Amino acid sequence: MSVTEFAANATEEQVKAIFVEEDQIPEEFKLKQEIHQREYLSNGEMKQWEGDMHTVYSPVAVKTAEGYKRKVIGTYPVCTEIEAMESLAAAVAAYDNGRGQWPTMSVQDRIRCVEQFTHKMIEQKDLVVKLIMWEIGKSVADSVKEFDRTVEYIYATIDALKDIDRDSSRFVIEQGIVAQIRRSPLGVVLCMGPFNYPLNETFTTLIPALIMGNTLLFKPPKHGTLLHYPLLEAFKECFPKGVVNTIYGRGHAIVPALMQSGKINVLTLIGSSKVADELKKLHPKVNRLRAILGLDAKNAAIVTENADIDLAVSETVLGALSFNGQRCTALKIIFVHRSKVDQFLQQLSEAVGKLKIGMPWEKGVALTPLPEPQKPAYLKDLIDDAVANGARVVNEGGGTAFESFVYPAVLYPVNKDMKVYREEQFGPIIPVIAFDDLEEPIEYLIESTHGQQVSIFSSDPTETASLIDPLVNQVSRVNINCQCQRGPDVFPFTGRKDSAEGTLSVVDALRSFSIRSLVATKLNENNKHLINEIVKEENSNFLSTKYIF
Repeated sequence: MSVTEFAANATEEQVKAIFVEEDQIPEEFKLKQEIHQREYLSNGEMKQWEGDMHTVYSPVAVKTAEGYKRKVIGTYPVCTEIEAMESLAAAVAAYDNGRGQWPTMSVQDRIRCVEQFTHKMIEQKDLVVKLIMWEIGKSVADSVKEFDRTVEYIYATIDALKDIDRDSSRFVIEQGIVAQIRRSPLGVVLCMGPFNYPLNETFTTLIPALIMGNTLLFKPPKHGTLLHYPLLEAFKECFPKGVVNTIYGRGHAIVPALMQSGKINVLTLIGSSKVADELKKLHPKVNRLRAILGLDAKNAAIVTENADIDLAVSETVLGALSFNGQRCTALKIIFVHRSKVDQFLQQLSEAVGKLKIGMPWEKGVALTPLPEPQKPAYLKDLIDDAVANGARVVNEGGGTAFESFVYPAVLYPVNKDMKVYREEQFGPIIPVIAFDDLEEPIEYLIESTHGQQVSIFSSDPTETASLIDPLVNQVSRVNINCQCQRGPDVFPFTGRKDSAEGTLSVVDALRSFSIRSLVATKLNENNKHLINEIVKEENSNFLSTKYIF
């Protein structure tokens, strides 16, 4: 049976067949041993934990004589509020009201520390890639891509900081005042990343926060925790004591006290807007709290009557189903002009049917098991609700589920009475709506609480322009004839409404985790002599004309 036939006729038995026995897993992709993490990094030490542990089950279930069982890949500490507050104290002490070694260190020396860390990180690539695959079910190819992209992001961040510092190395003279303007850190950062890109998305906030001189509390995501363990020694060895601290445990048990302390200066979270709102409200001085947030999204595609349907279908499949649709930038609702909807649905169903389903280690696999244990039941509820309210599953086998795997479901016709019309499914469901007037999808985006991105598919310049102008004021990025996406990383990545706060890109992230500060004086002979002596003797890391190459 060909891959196409296998996927196109996805019955429960065929979906079940992708789950294999232990001895059928290729040796090269097996973990050599389970990872039982008994340590956490706090105040420059790898501290031993003797308390409760959380067992990590892979989304990959193996077939056994007793049935199908999710594979155990390790354990990690379930620390308490006590350990979290100790780590907070370490980060506060390391920052020392901006007087600590790290925040006062020269930019060049901080860059050296990050470069040293990156070299040590690369040494752990094979293990980290395997853990990404086993913990969240991401394909080997995409796991490698995530690691490599993260390393590229770090080096791009270093280059961007060098550019910023070079621009800041000169003095500015205005109206008899001479000044040097640089960027300085904000304080203690609480960094929480997402499970879908547990390394890359986490490091797109962690690295800029760190390299700008802030100290960190880092809470790994619930799914995608163990993969950070191989990097803890590198953090310990490459940064001063207390600069990077990892916290583990249930978020509801350890994070509120951290926020209520008022000692968190920056909250960075890639997650839900509901959680972000609740956390911000806990801070006693909200005006002092900077938030850099990547939140919910319900990105729409608009396929007009002048669209190239072949292109729209291929980009929709990529946009809606890459990593099983578990991306904030995924296409999550598709508006298609009524004159094109039948053709679109037929081709979309055929394209979905050609996607290879299987385990993450299989070459060319496109659809893999889901890491969240409750996700299959949630997706079934969305499908059942849509069908009860007038939709049908268009593609053969759509919604077929077994254990942690759910086969993609194309739903049509979707309407506003259905949960999937508004809720972010974050999984392999593609809701399709037919429209007669372009005002319909525009109104949807206006009324939506989300405002990250939109994709427009049209070959008509006038029509495309008529959509661009209203939509750039509803979302942060309008994509023409292509899927929604984050990259390239030099582009600003943000959102309107409940989709984001702050902007992340290589350069914007550095700005987000810092503030412009300046040293200024009246331009007279005494002050000129004073400034020249400070610069000449290199007595200040801030007031400096060093040029970083």
